[in-house]
Amino acid sequence: MIVTTTLQAHLQTTTQLSNDLSPLSLRGAFGQFPSGVAALAAYSHDGVAQGMVASSFTVGVSLEPPLVSVAVQNTSTTWPLLRETNRIGVSILGEGQGTIARQMAAKGSDRFDGLNIETNSDAIFVAESALWLETSIYGEFPAGDHVVALLEVHNLADFTDVHEPLVFHKSQFRNIRDH
Repeated sequence: MIVTTTLQAHLQTTTQLSNDLSPLSLRGAFGQFPSGVAALAAYSHDGVAQGMVASSFTVGVSLEPPLVSVAVQNTSTTWPLLRETNRIGVSILGEGQGTIARQMAAKGSDRFDGLNIETNSDAIFVAESALWLETSIYGEFPAGDHVVALLEVHNLADFTDVHEPLVFHKSQFRNIRDH
């Protein structure tokens, strides 16, 4: 009987890594990681509602102070408008809100048309979301073709006992209950 240890088995196999780091290949690889879907929204200084969607949103960056983060493409025309507001509402979209995510991500249309929203100061929140966070800019850092923004959380409302969060995985919106 031949006994193979885990280390021996590991050394006997070779891992094939790809050096294809094209945007298409990376998008496919990164899509394997499920993420929540965050809608960031606020009223700009001229009173116009501004909003965007991000799946590159991270909670729990820091508990003291309470910080979350979002990565935004440098080409975004919405982020410069949100950046100038006093408060940004972050709505972690809930199950069944994939259509809202698509609407808020669309360019050249009224991202808030027909949406049920609530406000607190400048911050705008999407109704029936899983979680609301009222935030302000804590800091921004360049990160390649994106900027990483740290947002300080000032207030929150947790609706996860009623609305499960929406998940983005393999380029599709999914509900947690589905799996």
